[in-house]
Amino acid sequence: MAPSITPLDPAAYVRTPWKNGGGTTVDIAFSDDIWRFSRTPITVAGPFSDYSGFDRLQVLVMGSGLVLQTPNGEIDVRRPFRPVRFTGETPIVSRLEAGPVEVINLMGERRRVRLDLVVLDAGETRALGQGVHIVYCPAGRAVLQLGDREHDLPADHGLRIEDTDGIAACRAGRLVLGSVVCVSQ
Repeated sequence: MAPSITPLDPAAYVRTPWKNGGGTTVDIAFSDDIWRFSRTPITVAGPFSDYSGFDRLQVLVMGSGLVLQTPNGEIDVRRPFRPVRFTGETPIVSRLEAGPVEVINLMGERRRVRLDLVVLDAGETRALGQGVHIVYCPAGRAVLQLGDREHDLPADHGLRIEDTDGIAACRAGRLVLGSVVCVSQ
């Protein structure tokens, strides 16, 4: 079966205010209130919104020096392109050590989906399986090869890929790949 590939264009992204009123998230792809893949500027330090029952993955894509303070210690997001994982009910207060940053978030309701978030640099590959896969170019240009087709992605563009068991190969640039797999209920 050929994969279903839908281009993701910034003109169609949805801007959503944070639950705590502290900023705005740009939703790149989502499925109702079950999961979402978004890009978020963090311009001032402050508390994260409570997303009890959700798993959250995050990767710094612009800036440096982000630290997430929890009651049990720090989640270190100081260096770009190193994904971290935490639960939505974890009380978090962000700290900005070197000014504003931007992050990619992948979050989903844990009883309904399983999530993965990776960064692919030129020459790296990742097997895609069941589920929905969001491939996103955070800056510059990137080239994704899927099967025998190459997809040129300018900054802030992406692809939503479904129905594939193929290999995603980053041929140029850098890509963020979020995967969402539904859990049987």
